Amino acid sequence: MAGENAASRTPSAHGPGTPAAADASPARAGRFPAATRSTARPEGGGRAAPGDAPAPYRQWPLLAVCAGVLTGLLVTLAEFRAGTLVVGASLLAGGVLRWALPSVGMLAVRSRFTDLVTYGVLGTAITLLAMMAQPEPWVTIPFLDDVVHFTVR
Repeated sequence: MAGENAASRTPSAHGPGTPAAADASPARAGRFPAATRSTARPEGGGRAAPGDAPAPYRQWPLLAVCAGVLTGLLVTLAEFRAGTLVVGASLLAGGVLRWALPSVGMLAVRSRFTDLVTYGVLGTAITLLAMMAQPEPWVTIPFLDDVVHFTVR
C-alpha cells in the first residue's frame, strides 16, 4: 500500500483490475473541457491594415509608438529633458491611437479602458517628471518639495 499512488487507488469504471490510464477518454469528464470552442479572440490580435499588407504595415500603430520611444531614448543621450518629453509624448500618442482607431493591432494589450489608463498615466507621469527635472525645473509642485525633504532628511 505504501508504494501505490493516488491514481491506482481510484476506482475505475471498467472494473477493479484495470489500470487508471485505460480510463482516459477523448472527452474529459470534469470541470474543464478538453477543447475550447468559443474563446474570444485577443483584442490585440486584429490587424490595423489588410491581411495582404506586409507585417510592418499591419502593426503600424505599435511601430509608431515604439519608434517615438526609441527616438526619445536616443535624444535623451544628448538632452535629458527633451528626450524624456518625447518618450512621454509617444506614450500619450499611443493612448490617443488606442482611443481613436477601431483596430490598432498589437498596441492593444488589454481592454480599451485599461490601455487608455495605462498609456495616459505613464505618459503624463513621464512628461511631468521631465518638466520637473533639476536643474531649473519648468514646473514646480510645492508639496512634492516637502515630501522629498521629509523623506531625505
